Parts: sequence; C-alpha cells; structure tokens
Amino acid sequence: MARNVVSTSTPAFDRRILLVGLVAGMVYGMMEMVIEAVIGHGFWSPLRYIASVFTLGRDTDPSFSLVPVVVGLMGHMMNSAIFALLFALLISRPLRASTGLMAGGMIYAAAIFFVMWFVVLPVIDPAMKLVNGAGFFVSHLMFGLVLGAGIAWLRNPSRLSPAHA
Repeated sequence: MARNVVSTSTPAFDRRILLVGLVAGMVYGMMEMVIEAVIGHGFWSPLRYIASVFTLGRDTDPSFSLVPVVVGLMGHMMNSAIFALLFALLISRPLRASTGLMAGGMIYAAAIFFVMWFVVLPVIDPAMKLVNGAGFFVSHLMFGLVLGAGIAWLRNPSRLSPAHA
C-alpha cells in the first residue's frame, strides 16, 4: 500500500529551484521590459542598463544591440537563479502555506529592490537608475510572487494545480 507523503520543505539543494528562479526572472524581466517600452524608454533598455555595469553606467543607449542585450540577459538570469537559491535555502524553510511562501517571496523581493536601488546600483551600475523606479519595484514584487508560488509548487505540486483552484 503506497502512502501519499507531502513535503513541507525543500531539500538542502534541489536543482528545480534554479528553474523556478529562471521562470521568476523571465516573468520579472518581461514585465520590466514592457513597462520601459510603454513609458518610452525602450524595450531593450533594462538589459542594456544591466550590461552597462561593465562600462560603469556609460552605455545608456536603449536600442537593440546583440552583445549588450545578451550580457544583460545573462546577468539578470544569473542573479535570478542566485536569489532563488538564497530564498529557498535561507528564508522559505519556516514558511508552510502557499500564501505564506508567496507573501514571503514578495517581501524578500521588496528587500532586494531597496538594497539594489538605494545601495548597490548607485555604486556599481548607475545606468540602472534610469529605469522607472515604480515599475522596477512592481517587477521585483512579481519576481517574489512567482518565486514563492514556484517553491510552494515544488513542495506540493497538487496544491497549486487547476483542479484545486
């Protein structure tokens, strides 16, 4: 007789956390890129601004250019995976409910925003401060929401399935 066991925590390291982080990063990135396009800064501007870390913020051309866009995408996705691992390993463990994980993810992402916006970006990548601050904040919240939902799904896939909606 098989027993259905539901885990309430993620293992010390689960490679699927990286996938959750990449998906959350894609949602965040697309949201940020659409916001920047709609307000007139240019669809590619967030990726170009990320890549400008290597030019100390001097490359602020928001148009498409393959190398800066790829470099920006690589940097963004790497950070998304790293922040997902940190959330899963250090913060999500005491959170049990799906709603707690999603709220915790959003609080975590808001903290990342404040540290990045006010401490890190002015020093290492001032060009990123050209993005719309409110849009950047909301995109971070979306990253946290998707991250928390993804961790909840890893713990119990049936809990977030359409059949339980």
